Amino acid sequence: MKRRLYFLLPDVVHTRSVVEELEEAGIQRQHIHVIAAQDIDLEGLPTVPQDHGNDPGARLESVFWNGNLTLFFLALLGLFVLALLQVSVLWLLIPVAVMLVSLISGVEFASHIPNVHLSEFADALHHQEILLMVDVPRGEVARIEEFIHRHHPEAVPSGVGWHIDALPV
Repeated sequence: MKRRLYFLLPDVVHTRSVVEELEEAGIQRQHIHVIAAQDIDLEGLPTVPQDHGNDPGARLESVFWNGNLTLFFLALLGLFVLALLQVSVLWLLIPVAVMLVSLISGVEFASHIPNVHLSEFADALHHQEILLMVDVPRGEVARIEEFIHRHHPEAVPSGVGWHIDALPV
């Protein structure tokens, strides 16, 4: 799993400069993505589809979170049914164990996997700023952030999220 770094840039000129320097620093173009308002010309930049509502990371997070909640409440329902049927205490441990695993996995997911959603940048995009996303291995996050900050102080760091290469963006 990679980390996705988010930067807001004021205009296309700065964005082109950052993208060129990232490519010179060894970041492959397929790991650089740019999003802007539809009226901004991003020709020559690695863009993503203009469907800002299509955030696969947010969708995947929602599926996992909702699935985890569903599993928890189904186990809770199973616990009540088994308790009403007055089955052995050992049988009651099964739904309790499922609930504990669900709870622990939910806490781990929420506290250890950082994520940023594209919807958080709607206002900035509306104000003609450009969103640059760079996918890097976990160990490269600090180096790339420092590289961009040193060469382009106008680039505003706007978060770090997780990214799976299999996702389309």
